[in-house]
Amino acid sequence: MSLPETPRAAGLVTAGAVLISFAAIFARLADVAPTTSGFYRMVFGTMALGGLLLFNREMRQGWNRNWAGSLLIAGLFAADIWFWHRSIEYIGPGLATLLANFQVFMLTLVGVFWMREKVGWRFAGGLGLAMTGLWLLFGREWAVLSPEYRLGVILGLLTALAYGLYILSLRGFQIRHSGIRPEARLLQVTLCCGVILGAVNLAEGNSFAIPDLGTLASLVALGVLCQVFGWLLITRGMPALPASLVGLLLLIQPSSSIVWDMILFGLRLHLLEILGVALALTGIYLGFRAAARARVT
Repeated sequence: MSLPETPRAAGLVTAGAVLISFAAIFARLADVAPTTSGFYRMVFGTMALGGLLLFNREMRQGWNRNWAGSLLIAGLFAADIWFWHRSIEYIGPGLATLLANFQVFMLTLVGVFWMREKVGWRFAGGLGLAMTGLWLLFGREWAVLSPEYRLGVILGLLTALAYGLYILSLRGFQIRHSGIRPEARLLQVTLCCGVILGAVNLAEGNSFAIPDLGTLASLVALGVLCQVFGWLLITRGMPALPASLVGLLLLIQPSSSIVWDMILFGLRLHLLEILGVALALTGIYLGFRAAARARVT
């Protein structure tokens, strides 16, 4: 790894993390139902990805293969989006994004119980810190929280579970079908996910109408900047960086989402809640380190 490559790769991951930190913000700003915003996220994401692949033949490699696998992946991704966009409605974009990042624990626990993987002190310590942070944020006053807010917390944790299963399935199918380029797989998954969310939106009786230009701008930004370019930047930069630095940089996403929530939507956190956020972020980082080390060994 050359020295100039490291700062460039870190810059790519940082820029990608900042972009995806706005995903929950754009979803909240869009004046449509949660499933509708998820549907248009996939529509505009498919358009952006399709444009990239149209002009880059190399990225299209494997485009016509293993659609059945992509449909399964898309089902898990649709569940992730469905849970998360509702969690955003109930507890706000910042805390919903923080809970979604608990996927690192869900992913590792699936490996422990399903594939009999072993975890070390980093994972145990990270899980303990994250659970303590979760209790400081929500558990202390759980009994007095509104039913909608409690539902938002539960949906946030279900988001983490669905997100973890989505990543696990995506990784598994990419290993089995290594001839499919990641960009081609992502386009397959995004397209299938859009079809699933469109069907769910229709079943829920929601309108597909986009009411104003502000909502249109939010949905385009959600699909193009967050769904496509944010993750493309991260996936381009990650291979050139050590896992410890990647884990640290990816914490920019939930941290920034909380900051944007404070600025735009008036989120207010007391001292113990700020401590809870800090502990949760530290735990997520340790969990990421443990998961990265397990993949290497």
